Amino acid sequence: MERRFIKINGIVQGVGFRPFVFNLAMKYGVKGWVNNNSQGVYIDAEASHYNLDDFIEKIKHNPPPLAKIDSITWEDLEIYGFNDFTIKESQIESGKITLISPDTALCSECLEDILNVKNRRYFYPFTNCTNCGPRFSIIESIPYDRDKTTMKSFKMCNLCNEEYKNPRNRRFHAQPNACDNCGPHIYLTDSKGEVILASKEDLNSSQYNYETLKWVSEKLKEGFIFAIKGLTGFHLVCDGKNEVAIKNLRKRKNRPHKPFALMAKNIDIVKKYCEINQMEETIITGSKKPIVLLDKKQNCSLPSNIAPFQKSLGIMLPYTPLHALIFNFDIELLVMTSANLSSLPLEYDNDTAIRDLSSIVDYFLLHNRDIFIPVDDSVTKIELNGEYIVRRARGYAPSPFNFQSDKCILALGPHMKNTFSISKQKFIFMSQHIGDLQNVETFNHYINNINQFKKIFDITPTLAVCDMHPGYLSTKYAESLDVPLIKVQHHHAHIVSCMAENEISDNVIGLSFDGTGFGDDGAIWGGEFLICNLKEYERAGHISYVNLSSDDSASREPWKSAIAYLCYSYNKNKDLQNLISLEDLIYKLYGDKGILFSKIIKNKINTINSSSMGRFFDGVSSLCGIRHTITYEGQASIELEALIEEASENCYEYGIEELCPMFIIDTSKILTDIIKDLLSDLPPKIISAKFHNTIVSFSKEMCIKLRNKYNINSVCLSGGVFQNSYLLNNLYKSLIHEGFKVYTHSKIPTNDGGISYGQLIIASLMCEE
Repeated sequence: MERRFIKINGIVQGVGFRPFVFNLAMKYGVKGWVNNNSQGVYIDAEASHYNLDDFIEKIKHNPPPLAKIDSITWEDLEIYGFNDFTIKESQIESGKITLISPDTALCSECLEDILNVKNRRYFYPFTNCTNCGPRFSIIESIPYDRDKTTMKSFKMCNLCNEEYKNPRNRRFHAQPNACDNCGPHIYLTDSKGEVILASKEDLNSSQYNYETLKWVSEKLKEGFIFAIKGLTGFHLVCDGKNEVAIKNLRKRKNRPHKPFALMAKNIDIVKKYCEINQMEETIITGSKKPIVLLDKKQNCSLPSNIAPFQKSLGIMLPYTPLHALIFNFDIELLVMTSANLSSLPLEYDNDTAIRDLSSIVDYFLLHNRDIFIPVDDSVTKIELNGEYIVRRARGYAPSPFNFQSDKCILALGPHMKNTFSISKQKFIFMSQHIGDLQNVETFNHYINNINQFKKIFDITPTLAVCDMHPGYLSTKYAESLDVPLIKVQHHHAHIVSCMAENEISDNVIGLSFDGTGFGDDGAIWGGEFLICNLKEYERAGHISYVNLSSDDSASREPWKSAIAYLCYSYNKNKDLQNLISLEDLIYKLYGDKGILFSKIIKNKINTINSSSMGRFFDGVSSLCGIRHTITYEGQASIELEALIEEASENCYEYGIEELCPMFIIDTSKILTDIIKDLLSDLPPKIISAKFHNTIVSFSKEMCIKLRNKYNINSVCLSGGVFQNSYLLNNLYKSLIHEGFKVYTHSKIPTNDGGISYGQLIIASLMCEE
């Protein structure tokens, strides 16, 4: 007989770990106890030497589906003489960290329960177990017990309590466990918040749930628009096959072009409208259930206004019992887009949702389980035979990343697509997607989430790190904190996020392509070739500077970028005047407003130097007549990519100048050839292909020059422009062909959503100096 005190760290709370251990103990004759504490799970176990070995091996290699074990250690103790095995009360240890499970999609067993008319949870829309349901979004404090979640106001009935206490039941110690008799309930209101179709006596019954959701499905098929409160926030919902309903939603939400996400009844419906490979199917059907970006089938019959001018659709499967039950009534597809007013945070509170969304929706489908931490849907896709996450949120956050330091650091992240990151005890916790910090509401949402992370992970930062841009709200907040502060260059953070994700510490050639980032010289960077390690960088090259409006209006009005590039190109290449004068070309393309703006650019009135790759793409999009103004971020570049004639392999002439100590890619030659093609009426789809191929070509040539100069063969690709699939895939293949080792993102977003992770890594090394 031996006794071992076992400590297990990782995501082991809220995932059925204690009942799993309990049942293993029964199987192997182990006596003692198990409990949750602020650091993870502790087990005090007595059994024979061989039984304890088998017990620990099973825990290591066959944990519950949602668990993730980071470490398991033990020490031998004197025999105590336990008589049985029990689950003890949770304990809080000051200073220790607890890993919290993300919210998890409905499991197959719970789906069977809610569709089985003989099951007591038939049509109950809040059914869950230890393998699925709410976690992160309902936690108010740690450890993860019911009285520290938003389920604390729902006292379990006798039957639910029996399940909760029965170690052989899959709802054993499932903290959100509930049923019609004791748990949350749904209810309907009109657009003003007045309850319809029910009295209080009706609310807790499977018949009420059935009739209510049947009514909802019928109204959706009739073209009405709903706000539906889900697992981690509200969605705006309409029939995904009803073009008029989608048009009405766009009009009411003032969202003319940005693609809507879809939710499909099942994987067969996804396959009906989209091309999907095995890896994509694995992700879309898994326990995270993110939105997955999939190519539309050529004969896709869905309304074009779901995703105007796009070749792909963002689509997900039902991930809550409520979603699954709505689809039970002969619905194939629903538009399921985040419910928020333009640029404001996701709605998650009933009263504020009614206040803010009443002018958009016809009805509200609400429930009375509070959401404590709102979390948007995650967005992902497959690139280069692996997952390539675009927005890291529900199902992923707040799962941690390993970290080779004990420092408590708060990384405040960027201005756009903000996330923040916080570290403690060899973990980095990256927040869910917060959004753009451009108004008071989003900024307050940002601060609230930082404070919540500090609380649930029991972290008091001793160092802060932020972007160099002096005007960012995240920078101003960082400066208000009473801790030492490090400021990090935006594009260095991009490359380090890629390096750290791929566990690279040696120098790399970093290609950081995006829309904006404050540079060391006060200019706006974005088409950058850096020589990086995890702590330092050298700017080795960039695309040529042009003068852009210092008010950032060019990011919303691509025609301004086009004029800036035209002015630059005509100034560099006087021969262009022989083709057509600058004034005539600008007037032909943009009229009087173009002429006026060109004078502002030429006279450098309120302008700033910019090497932004994003604005370069925007300018070309506008020149091709694709998009002169945008209604969502990146629209011009996205539509330029969607237009590509992929059979075209030609590219434009470009020049690379060595102006010691760096290389400059002269974009004027590219613009000269584009102008010639425009005047020759070459189709925009060919111009788009040639332009993309040119970016690939000069990027490859730059990497070869930098390899020769610095003797570095590793390349990291990061920045929002690398969400462009054509560019990413073709540049990757081209660099591999030249013998480079090429690294991209997978778990960390390549866009600004990954900046905070890079910031934190850099700061952890800089503070060692």
